[in-house]
Amino acid sequence: MKDLRKHYTRGELLEENVPKCPFELFTIWFEEAISCPEIIEPNAMVLTTVNNMSAPDARIVLLKDLRDEEFVFYTNYQSHKGQQLEKNPNCTALLPWINLERQIIIRGSASKVSENESEAYFDSRPRSSKIGAWASTQSRNISSRQELEKQLKEFEIKFANIEPSKPPHWGGMAIAPLEFEFWQGRPNRMHDRLLYEKSSEGWILSRLQP
Repeated sequence: MKDLRKHYTRGELLEENVPKCPFELFTIWFEEAISCPEIIEPNAMVLTTVNNMSAPDARIVLLKDLRDEEFVFYTNYQSHKGQQLEKNPNCTALLPWINLERQIIIRGSASKVSENESEAYFDSRPRSSKIGAWASTQSRNISSRQELEKQLKEFEIKFANIEPSKPPHWGGMAIAPLEFEFWQGRPNRMHDRLLYEKSSEGWILSRLQP
């Protein structure tokens, strides 16, 4: 591990070349990530929450929408992340676009989206994903893989002749950002880090040392 080295040479991130609004820069970078064939899931982000022991807890979720200056993902509200965000909405989302030598950290607060919005997205999902949302009691213990497959089969039978509706415990979470940190790899570990902080007057831009 000590001998692993990566030289970052793909780009730069300078104050005079970025928009005043972080959402504009996010959109530019996201579109470039979508266009990069080496990035399989450009909308994959590491969501970090705070657990009951005040310790960080992280997992990958999929970003599904950016609207009204909020980042939306979907989950089982009874899962670990759902329960943690219910008690403490503070969270971070990290999008690691390693192939572009970039990452974005979004720090903010999460809240549930409306039932109408959750239902609209649920209705757009593949049928198998809809049934899976019913079959898995996310984050709960289960005795075996066979038991999980049994649960899935039971719901496949239940919904054999009807379209699955959205489970009441499933829906969207929207992260309202307070900070954006954009990171671009540079040679000699002198990376570019630009921080946008939300204020009453708009977004304040500053540079962080690498």
